[in-house]
Amino acid sequence: MTTAVIRALGSLAHEAAHAPAPAGCDCPPPVVLADRADGTVVRSGAVVAKAHAPGTDTAALAARLWLPARPALADVLLAPLPVPARPPAAPVTAIGRPAQPSPYLAELHGRPVTLWPYGEPVDPGDPDAAPWEEAAALLARLHNTALPASALPARLHNTALPAPALPVMRGPAKAALAVDRMRAARPGDPSTGPVLAAWQRLPGWARDEAPAPADRARFLCHGDLHLGQLVRHPAPRGGWLLIDVDDAGIGDATWDLARPAAWYAAGLLPPDVWLRFVDAYRAAGGPALPAVGDPWPELDVAARALTVQTAALALAKSAAEGRDPDEVEQMMIGSCARIAALPPELAAGSAS
Repeated sequence: MTTAVIRALGSLAHEAAHAPAPAGCDCPPPVVLADRADGTVVRSGAVVAKAHAPGTDTAALAARLWLPARPALADVLLAPLPVPARPPAAPVTAIGRPAQPSPYLAELHGRPVTLWPYGEPVDPGDPDAAPWEEAAALLARLHNTALPASALPARLHNTALPAPALPVMRGPAKAALAVDRMRAARPGDPSTGPVLAAWQRLPGWARDEAPAPADRARFLCHGDLHLGQLVRHPAPRGGWLLIDVDDAGIGDATWDLARPAAWYAAGLLPPDVWLRFVDAYRAAGGPALPAVGDPWPELDVAARALTVQTAALALAKSAAEGRDPDEVEQMMIGSCARIAALPPELAAGSAS
């Protein structure tokens, strides 16, 4: 089934990239950029086609797709491409499940599919060139976007349809899913003990068991920030933009800062890089942190939650691959052990 999806995505991306298709096209074959449980991504020329995970809430995805389509966020989020109405080589149909239709969302082999312009990703082989400051500035602009969940944004370009209300940011839900995945992969395994103990020390909102405090859950958030979520567009030397709005929504903006915070706390992100990231976010007016002083009281809970999520996924993945966790994964698991050892008054978190 995955092979059929990849072939259909390649055809769809090719059609979008070369419409109208030239006679006797000798274009290079499509390239698979990712094929994971959470999505399959195929590139053809200047267009990328993504089949979202089976079981995706298409109504929520349709709502999230309005965000990158808004002109006001054109310098923050990579904008989607309309899905061709009649792609000749892929069984694509309009999705009927969303509360409101979206020109950016269709169905392919039973999965939601979207199209995007290709952007040049961060080079994993050049960590010194990682755009930490640019990522921080993009997050600050996103978090400062006035988009309350109770209001419908204005009508958008390329369509007369109004945007639906935004769903809740999926960060805590993804953390809970990671813990469930670890439990299923390693039932009764003592190696999961520190991770589960650290998980239980988190407040309910960070475990997706309760709403986040109202004074914190009021920002427009990306929901899954890491360096793989940045591209240069137009490729290869355009400005940096955020991609992947699958987890975006209204929530606690500290979640978007939590992964680099967790890496810093685990010793994976050098202190100078961490400080550059924090300083750039503050300089851009990011509302999740105070303008001066120690940022950690605001970041602590979300950073611990991302530590648990990363460690849980590491244990689940290593079990599935029949190996022991590698050195980096062990560092995140070790961070969970330190979190589990915190006194109760500290484990509760000042941002609870």
